[in-house]
Amino acid sequence: MANKANKIIYLVFVFIISLTIINCSGKTQIKKEEFDPVTYLKKSDELISKKEYEEARKLLLEIKNRESAKEYAPLAQLKIADSYLKEDETELAVTEYRRFIELYPESTYAPYAQYSIGMAYFRQIEGAERGAGTAQKALEEFLKLEKIYPRHPYGEILPLRIQKCRNIIAEGELIIGKFYHKKGSYKAAIGRFEGIVKNYSDFKNLDEALYLLADSYRRIEMPDMARQYLKMLKDKFPDSKFAKKAEGMKIQ
Repeated sequence: MANKANKIIYLVFVFIISLTIINCSGKTQIKKEEFDPVTYLKKSDELISKKEYEEARKLLLEIKNRESAKEYAPLAQLKIADSYLKEDETELAVTEYRRFIELYPESTYAPYAQYSIGMAYFRQIEGAERGAGTAQKALEEFLKLEKIYPRHPYGEILPLRIQKCRNIIAEGELIIGKFYHKKGSYKAAIGRFEGIVKNYSDFKNLDEALYLLADSYRRIEMPDMARQYLKMLKDKFPDSKFAKKAEGMKIQ
């Protein structure tokens, strides 16, 4: 009898344990399948703040793939782009911002995405000698922002960004022009200086470009062109040191 009773107790115990395991397994499965995009977004922000970018992007991709209403998918796409920018992965960030604009061109966040593309390049500008190409890319993206989204919210800062890009590009052209001028390649120098005068009339060192342009024409014996640019120099910048320097330039 004792053995039979023990066997019954054992079977009851096993049955209870089995139910517990099944119940726990069911709860785990339910928890795993729970999906709340708001919670996922919050968690991704926490991971990005800890520089755990890859883990954050996994959550954001989950939102994009699983959120049926597509209410939070655009924001998830934007945060993916932001995460690459914070990780200094410029080209990947630009790719994801462009994807956002392609998918959600009418979104209120679209101007932000376009501005961020410009800023991704703008942040890489190192100076006139090495940054002119990057400044050109940034300038193109900023101008695109003005054209596509004229009511963008960057009215105060964007003109300053654009002006800096233009100055960097023109400064790069001036450096190259001065190099050609110094080695006596005056026709090549003229091409650079005339490009500055034509395309960057607001350049901070335009007076120097005009002086060197006039001097380059003088040296290849084109006095009329030399006088034309000297006059422009004196009219635009009468108090410039280059205007004073030009007074001693002898043109035949």
